[in-house]
Amino acid sequence: MPTILFSAPYMLPFVERFRPILERHGVELILADVHERLEEADILKYAGQFDGTICGDDRYTPRALEACAPRLKIISKWGTGVDSIDAEACERLGIKIGRTPNAFTLPVADTVMGYMLAFARRQPWMDRAVKNGEWEKIPGKALHEQTLGIIGVGAIGKALARRARAFGMQIIGTDIVEIDHVFVAETGIKMTSLEYLLSNADYISTNCDLNPTSRHLINERSLAHVKPSAILINAARGPIIKEDDLIAALQNKKLGGAALDVFEVEPLPHDSPLLKMDNVMLAPHNANSSPAAWERVHWNTIRNLLQGLGISPDF
Repeated sequence: MPTILFSAPYMLPFVERFRPILERHGVELILADVHERLEEADILKYAGQFDGTICGDDRYTPRALEACAPRLKIISKWGTGVDSIDAEACERLGIKIGRTPNAFTLPVADTVMGYMLAFARRQPWMDRAVKNGEWEKIPGKALHEQTLGIIGVGAIGKALARRARAFGMQIIGTDIVEIDHVFVAETGIKMTSLEYLLSNADYISTNCDLNPTSRHLINERSLAHVKPSAILINAARGPIIKEDDLIAALQNKKLGGAALDVFEVEPLPHDSPLLKMDNVMLAPHNANSSPAAWERVHWNTIRNLLQGLGISPDF
């Protein structure tokens, strides 16, 4: 009877919903004690005890994977991004990786659009001022007057471009792969270099995967190109931005503001200067928030797990 390590934070609160289905398929559960993710040291404590796992952003490093092999057969990741799992080590050790591509494309695109509207129309700041007894008409801008730069024109980047086009924005994009000419014609997006995008965009949204080419893509050198009024939005992966360099740019007024759903260290440390900045909007890695999308991912994650164990799902 296979045993799985159950450590996905979005599924753990509802584990009793899923336990009967897993047990019906002959699967036993080990419930991990996890808040945000399991680090390498946490995984090592369970090494050799499980055949598969349903996980979140757990750090499956080469060391952790080698300790879990050869028993571990399948890592079923809740969600899309698998940058916390060493794919090369998995391939070498014969460990399958399951995920749900494009699971949260629409909620994340909505989140980025919401941040742009909030900064353009200044709603959070006016709300705060009125509640503090002030009656100040803070100037705003219309989105059709501004330019959106999309770094990474994949599924989320494309969904964002379609939304921005509906608001009449100028859209520029950059990617390491060629973007289909039909989509370019549909949205009017202008594909450019990263330097051009950073220099010309009023809103800069990072929508790329985290990989060796994108880690710390936004750093002191790249931030030197941006307009002092520009707003940086990251609802992708924290390490795309070198956080210390972002903080310095904000403190030195070389950047107009930032909206961050993800961070280099999560949860965000209590001593982070970002917490005290008025021109920064923060969220707890929650851009994927959509009960309907979560439900689809729950069941696909279970399906990937069972198939990785060689079991045919009956649902």
